[in-house]
Amino acid sequence: MLEYLKKSLLTGVGLALRSKSEIEDLAKEFAKKSEMNQDEAKDFFKECQNKYDDAKKGFDKKIEKTIEKILLKLDLPSKSDIQVLNERIDELTKKISEK
Repeated sequence: MLEYLKKSLLTGVGLALRSKSEIEDLAKEFAKKSEMNQDEAKDFFKECQNKYDDAKKGFDKKIEKTIEKILLKLDLPSKSDIQVLNERIDELTKKISEK
């Protein structure tokens, strides 16, 4: 039962959507209620922090990919496209100024 509760607490997206302080509070409360000793509680807390960081990174990557897909569908120029155009404008401006 204890392992099941731990796994439930460490679930990916739900974990990523919570704030770090909420995760810390949940871990402390869970450690207290499950009567873990200090070492177990420290390990559990560290595991919660690691899982939070992993889930957050994964969630952020999914958001970035979704935004990239949306931008592609909107057919907006990328930053590099704009930079190339700016360089061309600078070249043309320079050529015009020389003449």
